[in-house]
Amino acid sequence: MSPAGDNPLPRAGSALPRAGRALPWALVTPALGWTLLFFVLPFLAMGFSSLTAHEGGGFTLGNYSQFFANPSYWQAMVNSLQVTAIVTVVSVLLAYPFAWILAEQVPERWQRLALMLAVLPFWTSYVVRSYSWLLVLAQNGVINRALTGTGLITEPLQLANTRLATVTGFVHFFVMLLTLTIFANLKQLSPSYRKAAADLGAGPVRTFLHVILPLTLPGIMVGAFLTFVLCIGDYITPQILGGNNELLMPQLVMMQIGRRGDFPLASALSIILMAVVTVAYLACARWLKIERA
Repeated sequence: MSPAGDNPLPRAGSALPRAGRALPWALVTPALGWTLLFFVLPFLAMGFSSLTAHEGGGFTLGNYSQFFANPSYWQAMVNSLQVTAIVTVVSVLLAYPFAWILAEQVPERWQRLALMLAVLPFWTSYVVRSYSWLLVLAQNGVINRALTGTGLITEPLQLANTRLATVTGFVHFFVMLLTLTIFANLKQLSPSYRKAAADLGAGPVRTFLHVILPLTLPGIMVGAFLTFVLCIGDYITPQILGGNNELLMPQLVMMQIGRRGDFPLASALSIILMAVVTVAYLACARWLKIERA
């Protein structure tokens, strides 16, 4: 028996357990409400709009069939996937050595300063960075002036308003994003992995290929997926650096809104683009699950 004056244990169904069960829902309700208000409802409205005709009428799948029937629309998707794939691969190849140097070669006391310098591009406006690259790559830009001044070329190169310019602007930004994710993975690795590999007779190259690289693949895939999502949906960089010489999906969507006022077709194109991103996510999630196993 409990001594006199002690509070008895709460019974099942009392107010305290009910309050305990309600607390998690109370904490998550603002996030759920925000997601519902600013993602679910707009997405449902966009989906509804994509199934309507531009000039009124009932429901139709014409907006989706128009994407597959129009070669220019399909080519815009191909261009977006090609640019995104190139940017992702180049960014990974540049970011991994950079992250390795920061994590392994830079002394511990200087790593924080090095990381701060690495993320400086994030402190600058996205539009400003794009226009800065346009000034560098223009016919009278820094690169062409340097090449013509040294006599290596006689006529300025066409660098701006090309796919090369678009890829360059993207890589400048996403290399830093990938560097942060890979750096975080490298710092989490225990030195015992390298010691164990050395005890088993593995050299530096085999240790990297069979131990370090597989263990850092989750960080690579997270950064690569973020690069894919942000790159394939970006409108500013292709518009400024690529000009109108190559049509990408975000530009195609904005053309339907700005020039034609065709919101149903723009909604359908946006949903198709989201479907591509979803497929990429599922592919990455499945691959990462295999790697963790």
